[in-house]
Amino acid sequence: MLQVSVLRDNTELVLAGLAKRHYKTAEADVSAILSLDQRRKQLQTEHDQAQAEANDLARQIGGLMKSGDKAGAETLKARTAELKQLTKAHSDELVQVEEGLQQMLYKLPNIPHSSVPEGRSADDNEVVREVGTKPELAAGAKPHWELIEQYDIIDFALGNKITGAGFPVYKGQGARLQRALINFFLDEARNAGYTEIQPPILVNEASGYGTGQLPDKEGQMYHSTADDLYLIPTAEVPITNLYRNEIIAGDQLPIRNAGYTPCFRREAGSWGAHVRGLNRLHQFDKVEIVQITEPEKSYEALEGMVAHIEGLLQKLGLPYRVLRLCGGDMGFTSALTFDLEVWSAAQGRWLEVSSASNFETYQANRLKLRYRGEGGKMQLLHTLNGSALALPRIVAALLENNQAEDGIHLPEVLHSYCGFSKIG
Repeated sequence: MLQVSVLRDNTELVLAGLAKRHYKTAEADVSAILSLDQRRKQLQTEHDQAQAEANDLARQIGGLMKSGDKAGAETLKARTAELKQLTKAHSDELVQVEEGLQQMLYKLPNIPHSSVPEGRSADDNEVVREVGTKPELAAGAKPHWELIEQYDIIDFALGNKITGAGFPVYKGQGARLQRALINFFLDEARNAGYTEIQPPILVNEASGYGTGQLPDKEGQMYHSTADDLYLIPTAEVPITNLYRNEIIAGDQLPIRNAGYTPCFRREAGSWGAHVRGLNRLHQFDKVEIVQITEPEKSYEALEGMVAHIEGLLQKLGLPYRVLRLCGGDMGFTSALTFDLEVWSAAQGRWLEVSSASNFETYQANRLKLRYRGEGGKMQLLHTLNGSALALPRIVAALLENNQAEDGIHLPEVLHSYCGFSKIG
């Protein structure tokens, strides 16, 4: 979340950033936050003053009792009782004000980086670059939802039978391809200097608030109410929360972790080809990369993460493009996001397979994730994450782009991981 000091000292800059996001109640919300913060400081000052007076009176009462001035001591005791009631009232209101302030801060999204373009929707995102040649398929080429039926590698009907829509069953070569991609992505991350983490896939409420999924995306997360635990929408949540309430030593930075997990999202579906097959699922596999670094190094780290993701797509032989998201299409917690999309030849459209984001101090402030900078001053760190990669649409593009009369020819980099070079 944003720091109150940033809102107070850079109000116009904050309002301009929220306007770029088309956040409609920015002025009212920022004003309410600053008013609550002012009341919080006033209450704290009055509480401290009353407590100091009570402590001083306690010392005086002791002296008066020793000197035999019981009447004077009783007078001061009466005042002490008044101060006790006053400090309790201050404490009670302070709790309410701090809770209200926290909830208001949770509502505000992050401020976009200066390079974020104006815009309201995905149509306004900036294409940074496009890499690779789109394949030309032979007549009669099939979309991936027909190919998976033809080669019997993924079964949506079985998934629907045992769970529901959006939970596919992977079979035979389809299951082996999933495992191959996961291992390939993890090996590439390790070779790039990331430490592999295998985290829990259920997290508590504090973890959801720590990385900003709560309260913003509460309705999109599967919630086990009996245990008050949430199924993760991405490995970003548990891996980043490893460092909640931590002070990181300078020689430990940057922290670079990678993890594979299944991911769960209750996104509302809709009809149409753009959500058919693997295009949108409620459960899917993903390898995530996460970095924690000093503020002055975070945008260089973001560039490195995007380059790493591009390298994966190049090794898979998939045409792709990099987009800089506009203010209206950015995630709630992000300061700058690059999306990477692959070309799906049979569908004739781009499919998002990765987002790489710098959150600057937004998550770190929620997490109380800090380090000691120059001179020993405590500072918030910057957090970043990226999909490297999400599997479903990668699989869709691999199947569609590489189909031939004799089967689906997989990229060479996957042959040793799969144990076969062709599906079918």
